[in-house]
Amino acid sequence: MLAAKTAVAAAVAWYLAPAVPFADAEYSYYAPMGVLVSMYPTVADSARAGVQALGGLALGIVLGFGGLAAVTAGAPAVAAIALVIGAGVALGGIQGLGAGRDWIAIAGLFVLLLGGGHADEFSLSYLLTMAFGVLVGIAANYLLLPPLYLREAGAQLTALRERLALSLERLADDVEAGGVDRERLDRESDELASLAGAVAAGVGEAGRSVRGNPRGRRRATEQEQNDRAWSSLERATLLTREVTEVLARRPQVTKEGGRGRDRQLSAALRDCGDLLAAGASADAMTDAADRASAAVTRYARAVVAQTDDTAQPDSAFAVAGHLSRIVQLCGPAEVRG
Repeated sequence: MLAAKTAVAAAVAWYLAPAVPFADAEYSYYAPMGVLVSMYPTVADSARAGVQALGGLALGIVLGFGGLAAVTAGAPAVAAIALVIGAGVALGGIQGLGAGRDWIAIAGLFVLLLGGGHADEFSLSYLLTMAFGVLVGIAANYLLLPPLYLREAGAQLTALRERLALSLERLADDVEAGGVDRERLDRESDELASLAGAVAAGVGEAGRSVRGNPRGRRRATEQEQNDRAWSSLERATLLTREVTEVLARRPQVTKEGGRGRDRQLSAALRDCGDLLAAGASADAMTDAADRASAAVTRYARAVVAQTDDTAQPDSAFAVAGHLSRIVQLCGPAEVRG
């Protein structure tokens, strides 16, 4: 869809570019280029990138005139080129210029080498024709089925919730079996971090796809639900990774009291996993939350009652606290859609 819209917009910009006021039709080929720099998956991204590109072009044009002034003053052409390119690349290091950073040195070089004795005419045509292409690109993205990524973000959030549930289930199996595979737990923790990063990017893109999108006005509530869900699941992911880290590093439990506490821990992990797997059903989540809360409470009481065990009590208290927080974040009062 993006490719099709870009193709249509580039053709329209090329066809209409000769009618741009104050611009020479000879430079109409810059209009499709303006479309290219402004076509992004979302309307908001298109508008931002287009404005940034035009800002970079304006800075580059100023640099190009500076290079021409240096040549007029008697500086060698090679020195003027070096000056323009060096200054353009240096300004391109300013992060705030965004997509416009790449165009500063290019625009300066074009003005210096192609402007010649008609630098004023070339620069004005260059900037206006590119601006026209940017406007056509933004208009095409707005009018031709502007994309919404809310459904995709929701699917990513569901996948993260299910992956967290699976991680807690596996931890429960390990604790119940009496040993853990530290390398596997470290690997799973890293995988959770990568998945959470991908989900954060997806939710962010979905939010941008709503802004400036006429189709997004009717689905603002869905975006709010995604934002709330991500807020809870982001913290639940961090807590799950903390629990994984603690359990991967704790010493092996050998005393009977410690093994009894591990049975409570295994039940708490499993019930917390069931809570995450319950999804958005209010009834199912209420029941799962009640079971998880009771299981975590039993484990916490077992920790308090057996602080003289060989397992590190501070770590056990930390695990109990993390699991309790997961229940609070993902329970029925925090259903995120």
